[in-house]
Amino acid sequence: MSTRLYRRLCSGRLPRRTLFPILFLAICSAPSLHAQTLRIAAASDLQFVLPELAAHYEKQTGAHVALSFGSSGNFFAQIQNGAPFDLFFSADLAYPQKLAELHFADPASLHVYAVGRLVLWLPPDSPLNPADGLKTLLDPRIQKIAIANPEHAPYGRAAVAALKRAGLYGQLEPKLVLGENISQAAQFVQSGSAQAGLLAYSLVSAPAMQAGKRWEIPSREYPVVEQAVVVLTTSPDKPTARAFIAFLNNPEARATFERFGFLLPSPPASEKHAP
Repeated sequence: MSTRLYRRLCSGRLPRRTLFPILFLAICSAPSLHAQTLRIAAASDLQFVLPELAAHYEKQTGAHVALSFGSSGNFFAQIQNGAPFDLFFSADLAYPQKLAELHFADPASLHVYAVGRLVLWLPPDSPLNPADGLKTLLDPRIQKIAIANPEHAPYGRAAVAALKRAGLYGQLEPKLVLGENISQAAQFVQSGSAQAGLLAYSLVSAPAMQAGKRWEIPSREYPVVEQAVVVLTTSPDKPTARAFIAFLNNPEARATFERFGFLLPSPPASEKHAP
């Protein structure tokens, strides 16, 4: 709208037969003030990979994605109390399954998107070599070991299981410091509050932690960290939420997950045989 026309409109000097078409065109041509945002609750081990995927999805579709990161167990409780999310990316298959059983999520939308990996991580300036595996944690120079809280974080449960399987949990339990989620556990080691951590591979693959020393814990030593996403029943835009899940199956998205250290489930049959 021109400045001259705007001034005449504000002054009331335009005739009514001219005013109505101008208002109609202005309203129709203006961007929507209520454009839907896809709201995602995501496990903390996704804090590097998911922003990259969301940015690519936004560029492709023009949609807006808002990400919130935390422990899977805490989100599980928040969703049951009405937290306004469209999608829940859990680090544990059991939480989305339970939400579906309780009718907080659409069971048909449940999708396993990745399998997590657990690593022993030491800061780059640590005098220790993690090549000895979990026995490295017995060294007296390691006074604190950071893990995610096993009460509500799947990686925390995996860490405890690995220590028990190695017969070290009883000796090392007094050294354990619990992060609210796996991201906070990583921060404890980065900041020097702990000298070692049992962390998600996806976090130590990020640039800020790549310089550290790591040893991957064999997957047979802990329960599989099968990670799943589900569309929540309260989502006002379920088609967009389902479209984002479908986007995760494209080759570029799968390659991004692999680059951050995730293992991948087999793609759906429809994807395998697509021309």
